[in-house]
Amino acid sequence: MAIEFEISDVIYYPTEDLYDAWLDSGRHSDMTGAEAEVSGEPGGQFTAWDGYISGRNLELTPGRRILQAWRTVEFEDDDPDSTLEVLFEPVADGTRVTIRHSNLPPHGMQYRQGWVDNYFEPMKAYFEE
Repeated sequence: MAIEFEISDVIYYPTEDLYDAWLDSGRHSDMTGAEAEVSGEPGGQFTAWDGYISGRNLELTPGRRILQAWRTVEFEDDDPDSTLEVLFEPVADGTRVTIRHSNLPPHGMQYRQGWVDNYFEPMKAYFEE
């Protein structure tokens, strides 16, 4: 059975800028502290966390939503890609970033904490300084 979860946090930084940073190789690398090569185009390929994560953009709604096919090196070759949806919602003085992660393999619940440790916390440190 595929694993899925939703997690969110508020980053005190403008919504459009967070969205743009997610889809920019240099800024994505800077905000997470790990090398990323990303595309801001539908169908574009990406890697993050020094090649640990890879996938492609399925749908992009500028400033609001990123939908991606997503996998890590821990997926088995015959595991299908998971689906990652990142939502950016303006809130007072910042942005609520919501991660909806679905179609994960059996070990997939580990990624819930990974989003906190490897994205939300570094993003807060980077953008809120």
